[in-house]
Amino acid sequence: MTTTRPFHFVLIAIFLLLSLTGCELVDWKARQDHDTLTDAGFEEHYLTLQEGGRIKYWVGGKGKPLLLLHGFGGTAISTWKREMLALNQDYQVIAPDLAWFGDSFSEGTPNLTTQTNAVWQILDAMNIEKVAVAGISYGGFITYNMMLNPERIDKSIIIASPGPLFSDADLQALCLRAGVEHPEQLFVPQNGNEVRRLFDHVFFEPKSMPDFVATDIYNSYFSPYRQEKADLIRSLVHDRTRIANLPTDNLPPSLLIWGDSDQIFPLRNGIALSHYLSTTLVVLPDTGHGVTNEQPQTVVRLLKSFLG
Repeated sequence: MTTTRPFHFVLIAIFLLLSLTGCELVDWKARQDHDTLTDAGFEEHYLTLQEGGRIKYWVGGKGKPLLLLHGFGGTAISTWKREMLALNQDYQVIAPDLAWFGDSFSEGTPNLTTQTNAVWQILDAMNIEKVAVAGISYGGFITYNMMLNPERIDKSIIIASPGPLFSDADLQALCLRAGVEHPEQLFVPQNGNEVRRLFDHVFFEPKSMPDFVATDIYNSYFSPYRQEKADLIRSLVHDRTRIANLPTDNLPPSLLIWGDSDQIFPLRNGIALSHYLSTTLVVLPDTGHGVTNEQPQTVVRLLKSFLG
């Protein structure tokens, strides 16, 4: 029997994937994503930070500037790739790797202020006075922090991130759900098994992965700058108090997007933030914390509708 050409290519692809080690597989995926973005007209840039260190960021598309901020443990590509490819026809998309993630690092203190200042430095280097910003999870905390400078924010979209409205009891409940003593033990895994635990709490549908892939995800995304990553989580309690004490009278227009099955920041956090900001909350069914990965088409539609 003659093998059809499409099936032949499928067999070759399966053989190649099975022949790769975990490291090679994760690297291969990263290269594929990189090439996809460059083919779509995106360019990589690096900015030397005033405090020392450097930030990598992607820029692509034309139109009003739109800043996309990823969550904890991710990168611009791993969090926003599909949205970037869909939004660059209408906006100038700017998507950085936050400090201590991906190809970025800072010599500053690992906290929300340092992260936010690094993002402002990107915008200043690009001579952007006012920007729309969307941030998920940890990127949502940065988004909220940036909103406190309303003269520079056009509109903001916060995804699965509670701003200052998470309590010590919320953190204790999260630790109980995850079976850890401290939040950083969940968000800064130390091996492949702990990567699986994190993914189980981030995504609505379980992510099955072989041991060697889980281990390489740890090595590629979580092993570098482990201390700084842990400090970012610990410092959020102080940042919560600081931003909660700042005025909210003139904040820019905002939209909240939440998964109905979020195990990190449950939907009640989103409802509370929507009341606090007097803004719209869109709830996505059968969706966990990883909204941009789980519902990219819906996120694109909501962003375009809100931003105009």
